[in-house]
Amino acid sequence: MLTFPDGFLWGAATAAHQVEGNNVNSNWWVLEHTPGTPIVEPSGDAADHYHRYPEDLRLLADAGLNSYRFSVEWARIEPERGFVSRASLDHYRRMIDACLDVGLEPVVTLMHFTVPRWMDAAGFWRNPEAPDLFARYTETVLPILEDGVRYVCTINEPNIAAMLAGGEDAANLVAFGLPNPDLQVADALLASHRRAREVLSSVPGLQSGWTIATQDFRAVDEPGAAEMLHEYGYPRDDWYLEQAEGDDFVGVQAYTRTFIGPEGPRPVADDVETTLTGWEFYPPAAANGIRSAWQKSGHTPVMVTENGIATADDSRRVAYTAESLRAIHETIEEGIDVRGYLHWSALDNYEWASGFRPTFGLVGVDLQTFERTPKPSLGWLGAVARRNAL
Repeated sequence: MLTFPDGFLWGAATAAHQVEGNNVNSNWWVLEHTPGTPIVEPSGDAADHYHRYPEDLRLLADAGLNSYRFSVEWARIEPERGFVSRASLDHYRRMIDACLDVGLEPVVTLMHFTVPRWMDAAGFWRNPEAPDLFARYTETVLPILEDGVRYVCTINEPNIAAMLAGGEDAANLVAFGLPNPDLQVADALLASHRRAREVLSSVPGLQSGWTIATQDFRAVDEPGAAEMLHEYGYPRDDWYLEQAEGDDFVGVQAYTRTFIGPEGPRPVADDVETTLTGWEFYPPAAANGIRSAWQKSGHTPVMVTENGIATADDSRRVAYTAESLRAIHETIEEGIDVRGYLHWSALDNYEWASGFRPTFGLVGVDLQTFERTPKPSLGWLGAVARRNAL
């Protein structure tokens, strides 16, 4: 029996645009409906989580989980610059209360990739006002976070956001051959994160950090590969972990690994098991991400804010998660402060440019009727959570 620390968070995660549906004021909705878009299908109603969240929260809690990470949507809260939707703020406060009512600790993300249309039109993260606008948005959301929320993720995967800003390959969010990051955007995201943390720090006990897609870059044993590993990996991964030094925690979001040769990243080998996203089935990814985050941040506490696989075979999801948790437990035994494990994802959802085909969820969703079908993996993870042990 591998026992986890007292108070360990066991949960699942979602992102607003991927599950809520009809996020019409967001920049991604515009991209989905632009002629010639590379996006394979629009998000539409998604999983209708905006209306069905009470049922979804109950499924997670009844299974045995004790936390839920979700994002509040800037495009709903501030659909036009300077106009705040009180109804949207109330909606997200009701979600927080609903979590608390069923025994799920809410872990709230302020920005999970999407921004309002007006923010995008004003230059997105290249707008010199971006840090000020994000700080103001954080101030707007602050009142609904002051009671019952302990952990706030400021910005989801800023390293991926900077890479998407640097290239057109929106289909490859964490995989081989990512675009070169836009370093101006990276700096703007860091400034926005720090401004948001200043706002959040006004609430006693509220802990904040950002979440990084740790990509487990590995150099092959060839001359020049180690140098390329640093050249390729540092601006895509390590730099963001270094910037988490002094934060209350850092989120690790890990799925797979990528080998780096002297020429750069290599495609996934033909002889390994892959998931519906084409990534290698590699359960140690989260543990390696934890170690990297702990080392590079100067021992900032770590939370696994995403980890999972896209598969139609739920038995492989259980196998992946079990191996991942065993490896995570090893990092705890090594003395690393790991606060929780939040599986990606709670629901089968909209996976950005890939549409609805990659199924990451612990709960299946019928896209026509929105009927929820808990998978065996949800019951399995819930049983682990109840025991606080593997």
